[in-house]
Amino acid sequence: MHDFIKSWRFKALVAAAVVLVAFMLRAAYTGGLGTVASKTLGIIVSPLQKVSGMISDSATGFFQKYLQAGKTQEENEELRKENRELREKLVDYETIKQQNEQYKEFLSIKERNKDFEFEPASVIGRDPNARFYSFTIDVGSLDGVEVRDPVITSDGLVGMVYEVGPTYAKVHTILDVSLDVGAFNPRTKDTGIVTGTVELAQDGSCRMEYLDRDSQAQEGDIIVTSGISGIFPKDLTIGTIRSIAPEDHGMSLYAVIEPAADIRELKDVFVIKSFAGQGSEIAAQQSQDSSSQEGGGE
Repeated sequence: MHDFIKSWRFKALVAAAVVLVAFMLRAAYTGGLGTVASKTLGIIVSPLQKVSGMISDSATGFFQKYLQAGKTQEENEELRKENRELREKLVDYETIKQQNEQYKEFLSIKERNKDFEFEPASVIGRDPNARFYSFTIDVGSLDGVEVRDPVITSDGLVGMVYEVGPTYAKVHTILDVSLDVGAFNPRTKDTGIVTGTVELAQDGSCRMEYLDRDSQAQEGDIIVTSGISGIFPKDLTIGTIRSIAPEDHGMSLYAVIEPAADIRELKDVFVIKSFAGQGSEIAAQQSQDSSSQEGGGE
């Protein structure tokens, strides 16, 4: 027994007992063994909790981004839908605005010319190579439009229809060399023919030919249609005299005319489908030709 007490094993047991007693006393002083165990467990579990939290946050962030992307896509689609609706409303507004403006012009022209039957139209095409600014409009034979129908705006004469399709028509302007319009100066009573030239068409002008050498016409005079041909109504405004000069042959004068309508910037026009006196001279000429033929046959 004495040998055992002196052995290192005994000493080790004593030391272990001392440590155990000290541990128990410390635990009792600080709140019990549970607290120590809890702290020990916390030390072990804390890193695991951090890793778990990081994994949870990453997963939550991933799914939130996915859900947010879906929500953003829905919002973008809603915005695109609203934009489409706003564009459609804007188109409707511009259409109604244009129709109202045309209706005002219609009433204005109709009030001055109760015998006119005409068709509102919009310019839908221009040939960039056309020297005389001819254009295409969005009405045709289905709307009662025919070749040789006059084309006007509320400002004045624009030209004449030269080709017609079911839903469109093509128009020669008064700047065109192929179009002759009987013209009249209300102030001086001068008559003449308004037609175009290549040179004048470049700046949107035309000319009135066959003015008498003694004409009292002057700059600023208003020129209107004479109506004698039966192709154009009487007293449609053509434009104003910008300058007057003698013809090369010296037998007469000509006047440069600035059209009342801006031929190069037209957007909306009216086609006159019928008017009082339409075709009167043509019909008279055809009747005269027919009588001549009958007389010759006899």
